[in-house]
Amino acid sequence: MDLGYEKCCGNSKKDSWRTTLVLAYQSLGIVYGDLSISPLYVYKSTFADDIHHSETNEEIFGVLSFVFWTLTLVPLFKYVFIVLRADDNGEGGTFALYSSICRHAKVSLLPNRQVSDESLSTYKLKQPPEKENSSKVKMLLEKHKPLHTALLILVLLGTCMVIGDGLLTPAISVFSAVSGLELSMSKEHHEYAVVPITCFILVCLFALQHYGTHRVGFFFAPIVLLWLVCMSGLGLYNIIHWNPRVYEALSPYYMYKFLKKTKKQGWMSLGGILLCITGSEAMFADLGHFSYTAIQIAFTFLVYPALILGYMGQAAYLSKHHQMAHEISYYISVPESVRWPVLVIAILASVVGSQAIISGTFSIINQSQSLGCFPRVKVVHTSDKKHGQIYIPEVNWILMILCIAVTIGFRDTKHLGNASGLAVMAVMLVTTCLTSLVIVLCWHKPPIIALCFLLFFGSIELLYFSASLVKFREGAWLPILLALFLLTVMFVWHYATIKKYEYDLQNKVSLEWLLALGPSLGISRVPGIGLVFTDLTSGIPANFSRFVTNLPAFHRILVFVCVKSVPVPFIPPAERYLVGRVGPATLRSYRCIVRYGYRDVHQDVDSFESDLVNRLADFIRYDWCRPESTIDTGNEDDGLQSGRSSGEDRLAVIGNMDFSATWGFEAEGSMQQVSVSVGSHTDDSVTDIVELVPQMKRRRVTFAVEPDTPKDMEMREELEDLLGAQQSGTAFILGHSHVKAKHGSSILKRLAINFAYNFLRRNCRGPDVALKVPPASLLEVGMVYVV
Repeated sequence: MDLGYEKCCGNSKKDSWRTTLVLAYQSLGIVYGDLSISPLYVYKSTFADDIHHSETNEEIFGVLSFVFWTLTLVPLFKYVFIVLRADDNGEGGTFALYSSICRHAKVSLLPNRQVSDESLSTYKLKQPPEKENSSKVKMLLEKHKPLHTALLILVLLGTCMVIGDGLLTPAISVFSAVSGLELSMSKEHHEYAVVPITCFILVCLFALQHYGTHRVGFFFAPIVLLWLVCMSGLGLYNIIHWNPRVYEALSPYYMYKFLKKTKKQGWMSLGGILLCITGSEAMFADLGHFSYTAIQIAFTFLVYPALILGYMGQAAYLSKHHQMAHEISYYISVPESVRWPVLVIAILASVVGSQAIISGTFSIINQSQSLGCFPRVKVVHTSDKKHGQIYIPEVNWILMILCIAVTIGFRDTKHLGNASGLAVMAVMLVTTCLTSLVIVLCWHKPPIIALCFLLFFGSIELLYFSASLVKFREGAWLPILLALFLLTVMFVWHYATIKKYEYDLQNKVSLEWLLALGPSLGISRVPGIGLVFTDLTSGIPANFSRFVTNLPAFHRILVFVCVKSVPVPFIPPAERYLVGRVGPATLRSYRCIVRYGYRDVHQDVDSFESDLVNRLADFIRYDWCRPESTIDTGNEDDGLQSGRSSGEDRLAVIGNMDFSATWGFEAEGSMQQVSVSVGSHTDDSVTDIVELVPQMKRRRVTFAVEPDTPKDMEMREELEDLLGAQQSGTAFILGHSHVKAKHGSSILKRLAINFAYNFLRRNCRGPDVALKVPPASLLEVGMVYVV
């Protein structure tokens, strides 16, 4: 499935106005559900304890002024006009910023990097020449290794806070919407009704996740649109009917009067005001599903005005109803005649907003897993047509249990708001820091511009973050505790993954060992294909040498498969497979590197197996038919034998090549880009040499091979061996690892490796589940890693 790449390419084309408007309409349900329902709880959270509504109206007008300028500066100016431009091939979010930075500066901690990855069409970016100041920042980052780790921790922290937001947003959204029942029943009944109804709605919401959003997604946009129209209409009614001069409160002067009067209590109330921008990050995170212009239009011309009218309407009503100072909520400003319809629409809108953040949580966990920063979990793709719609069972049920526990434990908007606000501001601070690096490293702007961006928006967000942080004992402790736990899990998993790779790299077996076994590898060759999975892009993995040492028999076709992630969102299908020989052609041994982006959908095992065999067949034809001049790399030590017994890791990008087995081996069709990389003996395998065969138009390409030549017969024989092996069956050989810290390691390392990592490894999905290998074809080889 490569729908994601097609989507990515489609975003780069200029959309018509009609298409853009349709995308803008669709974005309402996916992107703006969370942001649009914030008026349900902002004023209630703000006036919970810290400040009180008085007859002077200085408090309510000051809060309205803060809400207006916060919505204007953060979602409108920061996200719509700046951050949305920092996309990664049309994709947004924390990992999109991180991958862009990693491609422009060598700060990535991902293993098995190769220079050939940089030739990917989605990897290369056309950028202006680097300026001296930006190159200094780049050199500083690349020089100091601790900065690489610090950058990764920053990204993981943002990811943890997004997951925390996925836990808290459904709770506060649904709870606030259902709280409208308090105006229709007594206080005794209300206390026993709101929490059970909220929990019931949350259970239903999470229970329906496995169906996927595509089945009910077409209802989302109309619901949010109806809610925005309803909210803005009620706002206009309240402004006209109660206080037409409420617009004067938009002046920044009222913020000054508010802080002057309320002092410390006013600063602490900012923890409630910041909830007006919850969901702003979704504009950037969901950029890949829509387009920059569509999200701009939807927010600027519909969502933003509707939110401002909604907040102004509430302020206008409250400015004339001081007797309700202790009963502030959204529903008191709703006329009684339409209160029940508004309550129903609000509950539906809160479900839509919760759905969006839950789907975003699934997505970012999947990205973390693909980059080796999260334990393996089962990922179910709920739609064959729409890329990115996934469902993770384990995460879904854990989120549901925690969400219900939080709702029952807190039982009020104040504590839920404090917890949610801190998570939201932490994510925004991470985005601001990463965007500052993108401005310097990717856009090559002067560092002073990035510094101004960081100081201006960072100071605003730090002000709100500090106001949330002082509410630590009143709910803000939850996202901090959750983030610390998740950060520990993710960092331990990533650290152990890197150490395992380094161990494999140090203990890999050389090609000379394989060749010394003789023509049949010193073992019995049985019919079938053996796929040996490894993280190495060169050399023979130690688990294979252990396997043949204890069981001297193996399949006729041997393929070393490396499934690796590249810091790009998508990889074109024609550039996914790097295929080469391991040893002479008579050994029937190959290496296949399968590259995925962090948003790519991994193939199921049947599709992968058939696709791999097809790519091997294409490589065999290409390898035998290519001119001799394209094989000579000037390396006399490669041990070439007529170009077909190439040494270690001569790889070619095998795409959709069409080879017709006619006399003379004429290839008709469009020849895809082919790269040949010669692996060097470096530890990180990043210095492979890449040769590019120029792309050719549709024409007939004739290889100078006479019929019935020995080369022709050998190629046919190799293809027949491959076909016969495929019919005999395929075995998947994976390493079953046990990791332990070496003697003399620190206590912290022993705790992380011997206990934390091994506990996670035993209780998460195995690599066979991640690769979707059928149990009947699985063969595991035990390995002990001493790191």
